[in-house]
Amino acid sequence: MGSDRSCLFFEILISILLPPLGVFFRHGCCSCEFLICVLLTILGYVPGIVYAVYVIVVVDPDRHERDYYNQIVA
Repeated sequence: MGSDRSCLFFEILISILLPPLGVFFRHGCCSCEFLICVLLTILGYVPGIVYAVYVIVVVDPDRHERDYYNQIVA
């Protein structure tokens, strides 16, 4: 249980230092979240940090795969 929280803590710490790197660790390189974070970090460092922390804490990385690959059962 403590391992999950410490991993989340380090991801947030990394995303404060380098926002796209924290999002990369959670969502991967070619995800929409990563590209938005890179764009926001280029436009301004603080919006990149805010978005990166939001994406790491709130957005589920497996949401798209569950919605796309699971069969619809009627």
